[in-house]
Amino acid sequence: MKIHQFLDHYGVTENPYAQEDASADNIFMQHCVSSTYHSAWDKIYGNPKAPATSVVFGEQGSGKTALRLQIVGNLQQYNQEHPDERAFIIQYEDFNPFLDSFRERLSGRRRKPEKALQNWKLWDHMDAILTLATTRLADIIRNGGKDPKDESLSIQLAKLDKLSRTQKRDIMLLATFYDQNRDEAAVRRWTLLKRKLKFTTFKSLWDKLLGAVVTLAVVITVFSVSETPWSTFTSLWIIGIIVAGWVPFLWRQLKAFWTGWSIGKQIRIADHNRSVLRKLLTRFESGDTAGQPMPSRPRGDDRYELITKLQAVLKELGFTSIVVLVDRVDEPHLINGSPERMRDLIWPLFDNKFLKHPGIAFKLLLPSAVAGYLNRQEKEFYEKSRLDKQNLIPSLNWTGQGLYDIANDRLKASAKLSEQKPSIRDLFDDSVSEQELISVFDRLRAPRHLFKYLYRLLVDHCAKYTEDSPEWKIKRETMQSTLAVFTKDLEAYDQKLGTG
Repeated sequence: MKIHQFLDHYGVTENPYAQEDASADNIFMQHCVSSTYHSAWDKIYGNPKAPATSVVFGEQGSGKTALRLQIVGNLQQYNQEHPDERAFIIQYEDFNPFLDSFRERLSGRRRKPEKALQNWKLWDHMDAILTLATTRLADIIRNGGKDPKDESLSIQLAKLDKLSRTQKRDIMLLATFYDQNRDEAAVRRWTLLKRKLKFTTFKSLWDKLLGAVVTLAVVITVFSVSETPWSTFTSLWIIGIIVAGWVPFLWRQLKAFWTGWSIGKQIRIADHNRSVLRKLLTRFESGDTAGQPMPSRPRGDDRYELITKLQAVLKELGFTSIVVLVDRVDEPHLINGSPERMRDLIWPLFDNKFLKHPGIAFKLLLPSAVAGYLNRQEKEFYEKSRLDKQNLIPSLNWTGQGLYDIANDRLKASAKLSEQKPSIRDLFDDSVSEQELISVFDRLRAPRHLFKYLYRLLVDHCAKYTEDSPEWKIKRETMQSTLAVFTKDLEAYDQKLGTG
């Protein structure tokens, strides 16, 4: 007997328990993302009008990625309903590009990863978040205000035109440091952004023009008196005049080179061409960059100011808050599932000043493998992080009732050919009660474990019968025997992870 034969009997068109990754789960994305929530959802999601940070620890398969997708979905709906009070969404979940650049910049390819991550600092996170936000904002502006990936983040061109020159300058500065779109060369995309913003920088050419005018004037003078014999002193004097005309240009180029070199050195999470940084910095007028914060030193103060500038610009464009979603910290190849490396990467984020920065909400969806380190921290860590203020969820547990609802919702969503939607209870023998199923599911703890168990249960049930003599109800004996084997495998897996 085949599984699809068993499911067809109930009008189910696809196995509702075959997929384990929420991001690739068609049933979840189309049907369950807006209907099946964890019991702590309200505390985790909060209120977009009053953004607040949440810290969630959950084991693998407990639904952290599903939570992230649900938060994004709800924020998109909120943005559509509140166009002037939107939340700018930053998904900080692909760490590989940042970690690769960080490791190579810090110590070369041969440095051990566990040693490299010990040097990861809060400002590295700030640089990464600024990179994600600035790149997306710049892409939207270059694309005529449209965001093809998320319509709720699109910007009205009229609001772009209303930006002051100072705000446009701030966008251009942020783009100089943090725009990491690789579709086009840095100078070209910077120029296109400048054109879209209608940001003029004519005065930046004054020193080059001065040098050219002085040189031209000297050349004309020399040719007009070319028959006069020149002494060595006169020749040196002429060369000196030409050099003096170019001194302001050369001095500004030198300063830009030094600033670009410092920025390229201190932004460790991205690869910067320092000659390109110099070129872009010299395209600003002198007054535009004087006294402005730049990430040229190993500290967070400049980054805080740049974040504030970003927020001010976003507010003018209709975004009153920023939501940063942190997920999948166990997946980068530099982490490789190591709890110690996850701790080294995440711990700098636990800074109350950063997590409580006005107008920003962080949603930290973290593996339970690092939760144990919280109990080993000194008093100083708790005073700095103030986890008691961060809406902490120490364990993303699911009750049997919650998992029962998930199993039901997925089955009904898949039963496209059935007028009367089946429940999970309908798949089992009459002797198996709903409460007994809830009790079984309660032992599974997480949605991923639930899906694995139900998939294996369907396989075990169908293996006992032929296509000619099918059985449409799962027996208690099959349910219990499959559960015994599955829980044994689950315990062994927990021991390997160190969570058992």
